[in-house]
Amino acid sequence: MKNQSVFRRAQFALQGLCDSLRSEKSFRAQVAVFFGVIVLLLIMRPAAVWWALLLGVSGMMMAVELINTAVEKLVDHLHPDQHEVIRIVKDTLAAAVMVTCVTGALVLVAFVWRYTQ
Repeated sequence: MKNQSVFRRAQFALQGLCDSLRSEKSFRAQVAVFFGVIVLLLIMRPAAVWWALLLGVSGMMMAVELINTAVEKLVDHLHPDQHEVIRIVKDTLAAAVMVTCVTGALVLVAFVWRYTQ
């Protein structure tokens, strides 16, 4: 990937997105939530800070899921057998995804609360 054009590197990134959309149900769900958040923002038209918060946390959720997917696929390829350290790595990655999703849900709750009061 070194010395590749920005356009070529963007193609690699888009291929990674497409691969994850095809193979990962949880990533598809997070993308659906992301588009739902966009629709909600367009309907409710909140202050710019809410756009930044909700889109930022949604982006973080998807990014962490992509990292989780990449590491899991690499680990499964390099060491397909069960191993305690690999279990810990996978569980820790899953926890990172969960923490970002819970954070996103809390931001969404704060937003809904603010705009329904």
